[in-house]
Amino acid sequence: MSNVLTTPLMQSPLHALNLEAHAKPVNASCGVWANEAPLLAYISLRGMATDAVFLQAVSSAIGIGLPTDPCTFKQTGAAKIMWLSPDEWMIACPRDRHLALFTELDKATRPFHAQVADNSGGYTQILITGTNARDVMSHCTVYDLAHLSEGRVVGTTFGKSSCYLHRAGEGYCLLVRRSFADYIWRYLERAAAPYGFGIAKFGPGQLGAAA
Repeated sequence: MSNVLTTPLMQSPLHALNLEAHAKPVNASCGVWANEAPLLAYISLRGMATDAVFLQAVSSAIGIGLPTDPCTFKQTGAAKIMWLSPDEWMIACPRDRHLALFTELDKATRPFHAQVADNSGGYTQILITGTNARDVMSHCTVYDLAHLSEGRVVGTTFGKSSCYLHRAGEGYCLLVRRSFADYIWRYLERAAAPYGFGIAKFGPGQLGAAA
């Protein structure tokens, strides 16, 4: 048997839907527009938010302080940091920044009771906008969207699944597990059908698509 070298293939969990082939700029023809964010890297960070020295070390590594207020997130040109629990954060960043940021965080947190884990294979983001985005989201989640202010991220339901949800410009961003992405996308598609549903071609950084 001959040895065959293979190159790892990175694919979206929604690759079978070929969304990019159907994407077009957002316009008034549909009330709801959505697409998956580009393949980003996701780093899970755990540590003590009450430890000022830990917070400073992480801030130096990321370039911005961790959000410590419950259900909030911060964003810079290099990363989006989401508060998930009193001792857990999820950091989304561009793929070309991933290795450097992971290495910096791993080094910075070694003196502490902390954990840095690469979850890039476990999550993706779906972006939703349009004049009826709030209407369709109200059909999909039990969370009262009137209380979802800028800078706030919440864990909630989406159909029979779950997600982390925050505002993104005039729309919404869903952080979802890759294993649920197909279900969530199809649920969204069905819920949005009465309003007109389009696959959006988002520009760089639009709606927080890229950290």
